[in-house]
Amino acid sequence: MTRHTMRAALGAGALLITGALALSGCGGSGFNKPADTGTSGASALTSSNDPLTLLIGSSGEAETTAVENAVAAWSKDSGVKATVQVANDLNQQLAQGFAAGSPPDLFYLSPDFIAGYVKNGSLKAYGDLLKNKDDFYPSLVKNFTVNGDFYCAPKDFSTLALIINNDLWSKAGLTAADIPKTWDDLTTVSKKLTANGVVGLAFGGEYARIGTFMAQASGGGLVVDGKAVANSQQNVDALNYVKEGLNAGNFAYAKDVGAGWGGEAFGKQSAAMVIEGNWIGGAMTADYPNIKYTVAELPAGAAGQGTLQFTNCWGMAADSPNQKAALNLVEYLTSKDQQLAFSKAFGPMPSIQSAAEQWSSENPDLTAFLKGADYAQYLPNEAGANEVIADFNAQLEGLKTGDPKAILDSVQTNLEAVVGG
Repeated sequence: MTRHTMRAALGAGALLITGALALSGCGGSGFNKPADTGTSGASALTSSNDPLTLLIGSSGEAETTAVENAVAAWSKDSGVKATVQVANDLNQQLAQGFAAGSPPDLFYLSPDFIAGYVKNGSLKAYGDLLKNKDDFYPSLVKNFTVNGDFYCAPKDFSTLALIINNDLWSKAGLTAADIPKTWDDLTTVSKKLTANGVVGLAFGGEYARIGTFMAQASGGGLVVDGKAVANSQQNVDALNYVKEGLNAGNFAYAKDVGAGWGGEAFGKQSAAMVIEGNWIGGAMTADYPNIKYTVAELPAGAAGQGTLQFTNCWGMAADSPNQKAALNLVEYLTSKDQQLAFSKAFGPMPSIQSAAEQWSSENPDLTAFLKGADYAQYLPNEAGANEVIADFNAQLEGLKTGDPKAILDSVQTNLEAVVGG
């Protein structure tokens, strides 16, 4: 499973708000194609004898093989030829395909790119045509809804949870009863775990991890109902809490304990706890098989529980000549049986609620991740928001000595230029 981190950060203060993704010049049929008005979801689907092409960004051989086998099975049953292509650089190759007028029929699409493609009319809004549309988790549907239109089916998802080293936990005299339920609890146990060169809690110095504290403090994160709320007092309180932990030494960024990400810090036992997603399981099995760990829900802040979700959807090209077959393939790939098979093969959680019970019974030690679906927030998906987040990440690198209010005021100004205030 991909280790979800935000893109390389821009220099603080050097952000240029473009108002739209660079993709917006690459419309489906050409550069002058008008923007999709959102009515495409209700319009007729194209139909032909043309084969389908799928473009995916794979986490490795297991994912590639699983998708290829699933598509081959559907193709054999449907009689429609379909080919899976694995991208070296998914976003670049997808943009090139649209610019050349030859995009794949279906493709992995992340939320931070959807608004740009919607704006230039490259995407087919087919979400409301899905037979299983009501089965997807509501937060995932919102993640791929733009201007009121549900554009594409979430293919799977991940959330963040608290990963605890069992041996270090026991050595600190802690028991299952001490698993933190609140921020005060988290402070207490992380201090007890900080000893002998091991930090109590580590996480990436970026919004994609620190944002969990903001979700727990404010219940809203950076954007609520299309309005920027980055510099709310609750978000300031969240960053102050993280800053206090960093300065006290019971919290640390993964890079500051010699790790490239939280999973590496956990595997090297430089950190007794980390905030990571369910992709950490594959890394632990492959690189650190002897470390025993527990997955717990993240502790609650003033606003209650909060976590972040990460997902991709099956985007459909507006110019695809065989959208009817493409829709049928998406329904097959997002069915209960197929999503459970994908989960076994390469680790993501099914995006549909009907698979929750079976997934939980098959993964009893990982249920904290799935419980997070009930209160997960997603990163802003408005066009241009990813540049704002990149600048935010750059500023978070200096949080230990920085001013949380000033940092969030800057983010607020940049977000207002994108989504309004």
